[in-house]
Amino acid sequence: MAQQQKQRDGQHGRDPGRGGCAALLHPERAENGYRTYDAAAVYRVQQIRGLLDSGLTTEIIRRILPFLTGPDEIHVNPECLTAETAGLLRGEAQRIQQRIDCLARNRDAILAYLAAVQPASASGPDREPEGD
Repeated sequence: MAQQQKQRDGQHGRDPGRGGCAALLHPERAENGYRTYDAAAVYRVQQIRGLLDSGLTTEIIRRILPFLTGPDEIHVNPECLTAETAGLLRGEAQRIQQRIDCLARNRDAILAYLAAVQPASASGPDREPEGD
């Protein structure tokens, strides 16, 4: 019920105090009670942060994290990919594509505005070259 409410409100379970990112790591405890992380965990945090920044939910990250071996590498045995996880990933890919399309429209509108308000012969430090 709470997860459905979060999804309706556009929240993605990113609060580490409530089972988000912190639940994806398993630190050791030092004698003083502080959490300690090895080098692999630091890399994992960077990986998780990148996935969160790209818009993935912690639920999806939790499911795919065991199969990520590098920034652009996923090694998963097809038998390990459940229909539910595949559906979640397809939905995320569709959502990301919608965001990309929206960003491209916004970029094009900004460039069109700049072209309309700045003469073509104008050049200066604020003028960016056109193109991708």
